Amino acid sequence: MSSFRIQGGKRLKGEIIPQGAKNEALQILCATLLTHEPVVVHNIPNIVDVNKLIELLGDLGCKVEKLEHQSYRFTALTISTKHLETESYRKKAASLRGSVMLLGPILARFGKASIPKPGGDKIGRRRLDTHFVGFQNLGAKFNFDANESLFHIDASGLKGAYMLLDEASVTGTANIVMAAVLAKGTTTIYYAACEPYLQQLCHMLNRMGANISGIGSNLLTIQGVSKLHGTEHTLLPDMIEIGSFIGLAAMTRSEITIKNCRIDMLGIIPETFRKLGIKMEFRGDDIFIPAQDHIEIESFIDGSILTIADSPWPGFTPDLISVALVVATQAKGTVLIHQKMFESRLFFVDKLIDMGAQIILCDPHRATVTGLDRKYPLRGIKMSSPDIRAGVALLIAALSAQGESEISNAEQIDRGYQEIEGRLKKLGALIERI
Repeated sequence: MSSFRIQGGKRLKGEIIPQGAKNEALQILCATLLTHEPVVVHNIPNIVDVNKLIELLGDLGCKVEKLEHQSYRFTALTISTKHLETESYRKKAASLRGSVMLLGPILARFGKASIPKPGGDKIGRRRLDTHFVGFQNLGAKFNFDANESLFHIDASGLKGAYMLLDEASVTGTANIVMAAVLAKGTTTIYYAACEPYLQQLCHMLNRMGANISGIGSNLLTIQGVSKLHGTEHTLLPDMIEIGSFIGLAAMTRSEITIKNCRIDMLGIIPETFRKLGIKMEFRGDDIFIPAQDHIEIESFIDGSILTIADSPWPGFTPDLISVALVVATQAKGTVLIHQKMFESRLFFVDKLIDMGAQIILCDPHRATVTGLDRKYPLRGIKMSSPDIRAGVALLIAALSAQGESEISNAEQIDRGYQEIEGRLKKLGALIERI
């Protein structure tokens, strides 16, 4: 197990390029199983979760070829569904939550599948009901083997159906869409997720020969087709990294330019950070954040305390709530952070309190942050990364803090951020892996 040792309090400067989008990569890579023809994917991030999924695809029989840096060709000509029942597959898939999205393509193309309960971050209960109810609506039958923690699914005759999802689950919507594109008839998905990554998946599937309309809305209509073809696809830059770098610039009082951001696909992320007092300029498709010694949190128009809450797209993504919370600790003013979607994602605030932050954890979903306006800077401590997003938030806090910090369980951060210490060093950060 490795750790990051950070000497904080140093201003950074320079340019940084965001990696390819992790959450999009997990969907797109699973979709390569929908055709026996080659699919080329560019801008794939070199991170643990994505590399695990690529390894799983190879184990299933998909031919994986690395063409150049961050570009791969996937050819799923012969897939072994029997491998899904092996202990090797079970162990690997259980450690990666994204593995659940292998189900839709495998069911659509082969009519049956088995999969263990997926793993991932320990940020609270993340149910799979949306996925399975969606498959059931298409005609699949499933059974959970409690002794082996294994789901068995029979989807030998998928047929299009109307469904109203119980939540706008991104992975759930993606899984159902991938199953429906090869089902007979018309599928209508209401209250579908409409995140940019889901839009990217739908556009790629249409290039492969699918017939999906309503892309970008919460009402998707899918006309089933008999087969799909190969294509080429480029992943978006990772919006979570972009938001993290905006927060990093503000916390370390640094002048940073984030390159090639696809600003048109960031939604309200920039505006949310502006409400925390962060100034930024759009320069073409780059975001320039000037060095700021002071940032001040806005109030609502009636003078009441600002609330920043996560919600389905186009609302503020839950993956950046922890970064917004960290930024607020050194701003001027008070903000209520409301993490609605996961009940354990705010439990990392005890480490920020140990660093000197003024935070009241109201309950598992809400925290009130009183910004100290940098009058009392955070101090370095030893801590552990509980999950990917909290881990990078603590890393940002450590880079801004006075003194030395040590963050253990760095592998959690590696799951979502590629070569993070190397890229931060190029900005001038004093960070090393131990």
